[in-house]
Amino acid sequence: MARATPDIPNASMADIAFLLLTFFLVTTTMPNNKGLSIALPPPPEATPPEDVKIQERNMFKIQINSSDALLVEGEPREDVTGLKEEIKKFILNNGKDPASSDNPEKAIVSFKTDRGTSHKRFIELLDIVQGAYYDIYADQAGVTNAEFREAASDLTVPRNKAIYEKGRAGIPLNISIADPTKAGGN
Repeated sequence: MARATPDIPNASMADIAFLLLTFFLVTTTMPNNKGLSIALPPPPEATPPEDVKIQERNMFKIQINSSDALLVEGEPREDVTGLKEEIKKFILNNGKDPASSDNPEKAIVSFKTDRGTSHKRFIELLDIVQGAYYDIYADQAGVTNAEFREAASDLTVPRNKAIYEKGRAGIPLNISIADPTKAGGN
């Protein structure tokens, strides 16, 4: 005599699957990647062109070509050692050196790349430029660079906002990131 195989009741299987799906949807958190904190300019059609004349001495020029070679103030550079200090000196010149910026408000760090520039090299140089500004802000606020960045990340706390405002007072973050040129400089 053949035995009949018992049936597994599956009437509530769909309910269980739905409950599991709901549980995982509710309890799962997605990481929120912040990315680069760069203020993008408005689209060209949104702002009328202004005839703003920027004196050459108020621009600190950094260029990277398609083979990641660096040009700082028209001079080829192999190593980025000391670049942050040069940028800080340029920004804080206050007219002492006639070949450098008039004051921190007028100082602009111009950053131009090529379409062939590697992402790694772009980020490396952008970190140096922003790091120079954050060092200046931290010194002005009387805190370390890390403390200033931490304060800037949460401005809802009154102490953080006070540090941020004290550091940024009179020194705007003037970084000009130009549109990249085509590979080879065309």
